[in-house]
Amino acid sequence: MRNFLVCCIGLLLAAPFSQGQAPKKLSSSDIYHSLQKLNFLGTALYIAAHPDDENTRLISYLSNEVKAKTAYLSLTRGDGGQNLIGPELRELLGVLRTQELLAARRIDGGEQYFTRANDFGYSKHPNETLRVWDKETVLGDVVWVIRNLKPDVIINRFDHRTPGSTHGHHTSSAMLSVEAFDLTNDAKAYPEQLKSTSVWQPKRVFFNTSWWFYGSQENFAKADKSNMLNFDIGVYYPMKGLSNNEIASMASSQHLCQGFGRLTTRGSQNEYIELIKGDLPTDKSNVFDGIDTSWSRIQGGEAIGKILYAIEADFDFVDPTQHLPQLVEAYKLLQQVQDTHWKKIKSKELEDIIAAVSGLYLEASAKEAFANPAGKLKVGVEVLNRSAADIILKSISLSANNTLDSVVRLEENKKMVVELDLEILEDTRYTSPYWLSEKGSLGTYMVKDQHLVGQAETPRAFHADFELEFGGYTIHMKRPVVYRHSKPDKGELYQPFEILPEVTARVMDKVIIFADSKSKEIPVIVKAGKNDLSGNIALDVPVDWKVSPERIDFSIGQKGDEQTVIFTVEPPLGESEGHIRPQVSINGDMYVKELVEINYDHVPKQSILLPSETKVVRLNIQKSGEHIGYIVGAGDEVPESLEQIGYKVHTIDPTSIQEGTLEKYDAIVVGIRAYNVVPELKFKQRYLLDYVKEGGNLIVQYNTAGRWSKQFENIAPYPLKLSRGRVTDENSEVEILAKRHALVNFPNPITEKDFDGWVQERGLYFPEEWDPQFTPVLSMQDEGESPKTGSLLVAPHGKGNYIYTGLSFFRELPAGVSGAYKLFANMISLGKEKVETESAVKG
Repeated sequence: MRNFLVCCIGLLLAAPFSQGQAPKKLSSSDIYHSLQKLNFLGTALYIAAHPDDENTRLISYLSNEVKAKTAYLSLTRGDGGQNLIGPELRELLGVLRTQELLAARRIDGGEQYFTRANDFGYSKHPNETLRVWDKETVLGDVVWVIRNLKPDVIINRFDHRTPGSTHGHHTSSAMLSVEAFDLTNDAKAYPEQLKSTSVWQPKRVFFNTSWWFYGSQENFAKADKSNMLNFDIGVYYPMKGLSNNEIASMASSQHLCQGFGRLTTRGSQNEYIELIKGDLPTDKSNVFDGIDTSWSRIQGGEAIGKILYAIEADFDFVDPTQHLPQLVEAYKLLQQVQDTHWKKIKSKELEDIIAAVSGLYLEASAKEAFANPAGKLKVGVEVLNRSAADIILKSISLSANNTLDSVVRLEENKKMVVELDLEILEDTRYTSPYWLSEKGSLGTYMVKDQHLVGQAETPRAFHADFELEFGGYTIHMKRPVVYRHSKPDKGELYQPFEILPEVTARVMDKVIIFADSKSKEIPVIVKAGKNDLSGNIALDVPVDWKVSPERIDFSIGQKGDEQTVIFTVEPPLGESEGHIRPQVSINGDMYVKELVEINYDHVPKQSILLPSETKVVRLNIQKSGEHIGYIVGAGDEVPESLEQIGYKVHTIDPTSIQEGTLEKYDAIVVGIRAYNVVPELKFKQRYLLDYVKEGGNLIVQYNTAGRWSKQFENIAPYPLKLSRGRVTDENSEVEILAKRHALVNFPNPITEKDFDGWVQERGLYFPEEWDPQFTPVLSMQDEGESPKTGSLLVAPHGKGNYIYTGLSFFRELPAGVSGAYKLFANMISLGKEKVETESAVKG
């Protein structure tokens, strides 16, 4: 028997299968729902800017009530957002939010697409957004997705007519959608795309409006709705035992890293869409009114529809297997139609239904979670026909030259289990997010393969083609390999089967701060991607830095095991920045990647390969104080950053805060959004303010305005009103207002140059009103706006100091921004200048 790849996931889903997720077992009701969707030939595309922008109520309604093929095009992957559940930010956050979108679509029944636009952070105007994104590239991606998906209707989440009234990304998504509507049928627009797709003209484009866009429900009630459609999206689905808005709530709750977990809702609820371009439907409750969505839509489809409509009308919920001959007959006719677009879509749907009514269970699970190019591993295959249907397995093939021809009649409920070898070619690509494979720009990811553009994930490296015969007719079913395993505390688990390098290496810290000229020992972790791995590793450092030894040999016996080697790095005397990069050599091959894994219960495990590098910063920094108490909020890396410059950071459990427990700290820092996500603080706020009153130094980082318990009338000792104000331009000019204040003088003199090199933004959710006790320290503004002076406020309270800051230290410190470190050290040291002065006088 030749070695070949085998894979199939069972039961076969009508909805898109999630790579690495457990196969869903379809009930007769699920099969019937899939049959209804099979008999609807219409497509809707929803367009917005970010993960969690989508209206899951409307997507679910179109998919489950209307039965349309429904997709969401998110222009970005949400890379610039915050993360409430873990440390992932920027590109890693984009990977996580991509998976959360896919999890949402598995629930509401939609599909998911993206452009190459990078979420570079909050933008106040589409002019800035489209400049940073490279409008022509992203517009081309929207055109590409529309030409391939061929939607009849497009629905925009945002209004293209109101630039500057909301996030620039939001308005831009609508503007690009409206422009693409006029371009997709123009062969002169992006003509290079037509080598792989064809022009297409959607019938209508809508804006998903609501009372929110009118300012109030009263205003919306008075609005002219003659150009609007509306639907009751609160419909109940008896076969699911759920209402549409319950499904939508569960889908939306998959956006956990953005804090979107919420209660399900029920009951009647109207949804409105306003026509922007195209013809207005006569039936204002039917977005597809006037569009042929029957099988008659395609030439040769009437005969197919005659068979399938009859099955739907007389579906046997007790024994759906009886419909198999008619389903196979419809499949035969479908292969003869000339419309390649609908032929491809409906063939896949029909294949899944055929397998489902047959009770066919097929699974191929690799014996290991990952393998290397030019490697080999075992694949366990389970094949089971759980019906009386006559099914023959004729062959399983990986390629034309790697095929198993073995005719096996699948007897009813008799499981067939085999173990096969999988050989991996040397040039097989690693399975890592394709949009991160090459360095892009601030606003756009670099993707050279046009066929990958738009896709949610990197295609699986391996698929198998199962040749199956149903009643004498052959159907091919293609599926990816998975890794199935179990854990005592979690049970059966599925995850993607990955192709990874033989070795990866990483420095634990992504930024290392040298606060003086002393050398540091730098641990480098080498991870084996295969058994019996040996080689050597070097550490590339900037030209003015020194490293020893030059190389270190290593040997690792077990695949997946790690070994830590220690280099000593000596910085230069003066301030300097650069990167250190591990370089692993094995048999003359160089490996320079690190492996990052993202593993949460609500999404499949993700393996990301990134260039292995760590920023090193030689910083002449002074500090006062030693012990810092840190109250964790939504999650950030500020504590680790403070430890880099010599502070001892102690995590404070808010429930443990009592009178007399805080005095041991030189300062207490409250993490980002702590008042939004830590409910215990409403009981502990008085202790924090007492700490300040008795001489402590309390630093509160940004919180989202108004999103806390009503018991927090004020999070400060004096009136302080937060806003949504922010400065998004990380290069905006900063003016120091309180030039004589200790905060910008001790122990580190702060100048405007310390705001060079900031990333993504200056800050967010600045206070807009404050008590005269507060001193505003800085002034900054975005282009065309008035100065904002609430980014850093300080007020004395009793013997101590209260500081509120909306500056984005949670981004700047992990990025190694020198000036941010100096300013934070000054905040911690505030009040200590008096002590040092008194000590000097006494001395």
